[in-house]
Amino acid sequence: MNEPYELIDNTERRQYEFRIGERLALISYLKPSAGKDIFLTHTEVPISLGGKGIGSQLVEQTLKDIEQKGLEVVPLCPFVASYIHKHPQWKRLVKHGYHVQ
Repeated sequence: MNEPYELIDNTERRQYEFRIGERLALISYLKPSAGKDIFLTHTEVPISLGGKGIGSQLVEQTLKDIEQKGLEVVPLCPFVASYIHKHPQWKRLVKHGYHVQ
């Protein structure tokens, strides 16, 4: 896996980010002002960075941050849902009633 990148929670744009040179890998989210749910809606990694484990590292660091903040994940993004399915230890963060496949 690549070097660890610094995770940025860009609350203004509502996305978690890795800035890699001039490129940006991101996970978009929605977080209602009330409650402790966070909806992960979309993951995007530039094609030039694909296949290097950056997306997986981004999801893992995002989940760690969400856990530290005491939030519950609703994984609407298929990439995030797939990651959690492959790494079942993260299912503990998934909001009750949601299932990942």
